[in-house]
Amino acid sequence: MRICNSAREVRLALAGAPRPIGFVPTMGALHAGHAELVRRCRAECASVVVSIFVNPLQFEDASDLDRYPRDLEADTERLRDLGVDLLFVPSVAGMYPEENPFTIDPGPIGEIYEGATRPGHFSGVATVVTKLFHICSPHRAYFGQKDAQQLALIRSLVRDLDFDLEVVAVPTVRDPSGLALSSRNVRLDADQRERALGLSAGLMRARQAWEEGERDPARLAELARTTGLDYDYCACVDPDRFGTPAPEGPALIVAAVRLPGVRLIDNVALERAP
Repeated sequence: MRICNSAREVRLALAGAPRPIGFVPTMGALHAGHAELVRRCRAECASVVVSIFVNPLQFEDASDLDRYPRDLEADTERLRDLGVDLLFVPSVAGMYPEENPFTIDPGPIGEIYEGATRPGHFSGVATVVTKLFHICSPHRAYFGQKDAQQLALIRSLVRDLDFDLEVVAVPTVRDPSGLALSSRNVRLDADQRERALGLSAGLMRARQAWEEGERDPARLAELARTTGLDYDYCACVDPDRFGTPAPEGPALIVAAVRLPGVRLIDNVALERAP
């Protein structure tokens, strides 16, 4: 596995790489969900590129940025074992040489739900993903469905800015309890982990109601809430624009909860038409 620290190194390394090139952007602190992204990429692409970059532009809280888990040595070994061809680990100065870098306005989808709770977050996501796409020039890019609003944003970015690549969504990986895997889960103590299970349990409760015929978005969102959890939001939305879902179309239940020192997001898809 080749490790590159600059855009120039990446471009030179990929100039003659076998096609198609697959790309998995990460912020490190890798877990089984990331591994599933890489495995899917490895199965479908001749060359596999992974980036590790904790992007400061998508953190509105400096303390959250400082506390974000980092273990580059362990991440590197894990990616080597997964058969990654190139690992891109840029510095903040390398990605953003100017003190006030040019950023991308993600539009309305960047201002609701996660965007409303974390002002500027999706501008940071859109900016770093755009830069990484330009540097790595992938044919396919792999993202987890757990970050559903981010996935919708990136699909819009690729479409609206005419990137010549395919966005591949990979299903959420959960531990046996149902908790969606996240790099932030390492902050959960035993009591918090037990409480966090209410997030996924509520989503599954709403999905069960939907499968039994419930179609009212407000009622589904109400069913998805678990008593005792502090929700930033819990809503039933369409998966593309995060507006009100069409009666006959697919939908998502999306939710975010806060526990002491930890914030978790999750979602569940409602895909079959009635």
